[in-house]
Amino acid sequence: MQDAAIIVAAGRGSRAGGDLAKQWQPLAGRRVADWTLAAILGSGCAPVVVVLPPDEVDSLPLPDGVIRVAGGASRDASVRAGLAVLDPEKVRNVLIHDVARPCVPQDLIADIRRALETAQAAAPGLAVTDALWRGAEGRVTGTQDRSGLFRAQTPQGFRLKPLLAAHAAHPGGAADDVEVARAAGMDVTIVPGHEDNLKITLPADFARAEAILRARMDNRSQSRSEDLPVPPPPPRGPDIRMGNGFDVHAFEAGDGCWLCGIKVPHDKALKGHSDADVGMHAVTDALYGAMAEGDIGRHFPPSDPQWKGTESHVFLRHAVDLAAEKGFAITNIDCTLICERPKVGPHAPAMIARMAAIMGLEQDRVSVKATTSEQLGFTGREEGIAAIATAVLIRI
Repeated sequence: MQDAAIIVAAGRGSRAGGDLAKQWQPLAGRRVADWTLAAILGSGCAPVVVVLPPDEVDSLPLPDGVIRVAGGASRDASVRAGLAVLDPEKVRNVLIHDVARPCVPQDLIADIRRALETAQAAAPGLAVTDALWRGAEGRVTGTQDRSGLFRAQTPQGFRLKPLLAAHAAHPGGAADDVEVARAAGMDVTIVPGHEDNLKITLPADFARAEAILRARMDNRSQSRSEDLPVPPPPPRGPDIRMGNGFDVHAFEAGDGCWLCGIKVPHDKALKGHSDADVGMHAVTDALYGAMAEGDIGRHFPPSDPQWKGTESHVFLRHAVDLAAEKGFAITNIDCTLICERPKVGPHAPAMIARMAAIMGLEQDRVSVKATTSEQLGFTGREEGIAAIATAVLIRI
């Protein structure tokens, strides 16, 4: 019998701000939902059901193998839609997780699954330690005893058959699935939650979540619970990809060249349909190449006037996001600029910092350097600049 998982991702989360629903907003180089999916997929739960807005079920990029389901008008309606696609004869337990909790530790998921070996239901909670007030109209009107109070988290785990019956009998409007389960008489075991397992609700929560994920990236040698969530390994081992990119732009009249996101002073500029950042274009093509996704022209055709004058970080971010959607982590980038002038060396540290920021990488994973062509060829005649780049991606 399997332990399935349902990720509830049909809401908008307007309090988080932004033009996109919070689950599709960027976080540490990926989307919020990508981190959440990686954590759940990495836990070994299967099948994994993602409940989506009805108008986005077929359009949103998600990892292969997840089951897409259209959500309902409320959280409990969305959960019921996810439960409906699970086979009770094959699935014993189901974990239900909010997509807006991207920092859930692997150990916490394992603790929930372990508790379900003997319990009908189990959910993570953190004991309330702050003093509690009651208030109205901006004034304290009383206090509340905090004894026995917990802050609820997800994933919340349940035996599937009793939960199906509980949802069928519930009138709707429950805050979470623990409320549904308890209304049906199910006992719910409290598993210690984790402070990192925050729910992104307000704009400031993105910064908190990013700090947690960045710290994990910087401490990969620590225990399993501190590792980044990654998709489960395929049978044949790591999928390592390498791509190359090459680009050339001619000089034209101007006062500087955009190179790897930095405007370098020069008595000429580079000519192109976009901002002609030859280094960033080469890196972008290297990423596309590693994924067998063609080049910039496939995704942003120069024949389309909407891309005229576009800053090249738009193309690079698209390639980075596409890699994340496909489950790849960028291991490192190496870019070489080929020109006689302008001199790149003094600006290389700023270029590295800018490229690393755009891609969400540590700076020691980004290399930008330059060489001349010994006054040979079009670069030697100072007719333009060339760039070559290599990108290495890995999907574990």
